[in-house]
Amino acid sequence: MGEMNSGKILDLYRQIRDVLTQARSRAWQAVNFEMVACYWEIGRLIVEEEQRGEARADYGARLIVDISKRLTAEFGKGFDRTNLQYMRAFFLNFPIRDALRRELSWTHYRLLLRVEKPDARSFYEIEAVNAHWSTRELERQINSLLFERLALSRDKPGVMALAAKGHEVSKPDELVKDPYVLEFTGIRQDEHFLEKNLESALITKLRQFLLELGKGFSFVARQKRSKLDGQHFFIDLVFYNYILKCFVLIDLKVGALTHQDLGQMQMYVNYYTRELMNEGDGNPIGIVLCSDKNDAVVRYTLPEGNNQIYASRYKLYLPTEKELATELLRERKALEMEAALAGKTRKTRTRKGEA
Repeated sequence: MGEMNSGKILDLYRQIRDVLTQARSRAWQAVNFEMVACYWEIGRLIVEEEQRGEARADYGARLIVDISKRLTAEFGKGFDRTNLQYMRAFFLNFPIRDALRRELSWTHYRLLLRVEKPDARSFYEIEAVNAHWSTRELERQINSLLFERLALSRDKPGVMALAAKGHEVSKPDELVKDPYVLEFTGIRQDEHFLEKNLESALITKLRQFLLELGKGFSFVARQKRSKLDGQHFFIDLVFYNYILKCFVLIDLKVGALTHQDLGQMQMYVNYYTRELMNEGDGNPIGIVLCSDKNDAVVRYTLPEGNNQIYASRYKLYLPTEKELATELLRERKALEMEAALAGKTRKTRTRKGEA
């Protein structure tokens, strides 16, 4: 009887704890949003005063300096010139108060204000809410140009959809990035390391790796063994994506990609397709992560219309925006070349058929 009462008390305690936790969360969110709304209102007042004020370029700057001194003297920290400039920019870039997201803090919005492109800013705002990003996670995704990496293989309507709806995954190529940024592993770009070292670092930092992989990933296995005709093969990392309802197999390669690497991944994907898929699963996806990708090797090894095997580069440091932009431009040109060659091949086959 004592044990039963103890169990009931513990159950009651957990229910009460959940109620308190949820109430505190709602209270924090309410207070947080009131602060965000307050800063938006301050920004509005500053902008409107500027519009009514003297038609001189330095009027706005003098106005902010004067208001900053007065507010700091009365209310303390938080109203320096830089923060007031952020509030002004906040109103100008988010002019509809009712569209502000209660889930985001002032620090979230300050980070979003650093994003110059409106479509990218909209994307990060939506994703920060949907994926429950902390401010640190949001900052990393902005710095790693996540929007640009996802937009790379999309047409104009696809990019607009990213900006309006965030990252929605409906097919395999929308799941894959190029490059992947793995600076969180702590491995230096110039450091000698083996594939097992990279694998261990990714497992150690699994939470960060899942964030980089994107939506819907859950970890399944490391060094997953497959036995084929008495031979053992080991897949470095296996994940399951619950959005596409499919296994995602990842092989890690140090150095240049070879056609053998892609062939090996094709074998793994075929094995999972024929032996390990469950009812209702989509076709497995294989990603070879390499430090150096040869686009020609990929183009001529994989079949046309491939939507199961992918090769992507990885970087072990957080590149500058300029470096990533160069990388993305290179990848875009490779995609355009691949599309042009595919179109040329189709035309040639059509002419042969007519002949």
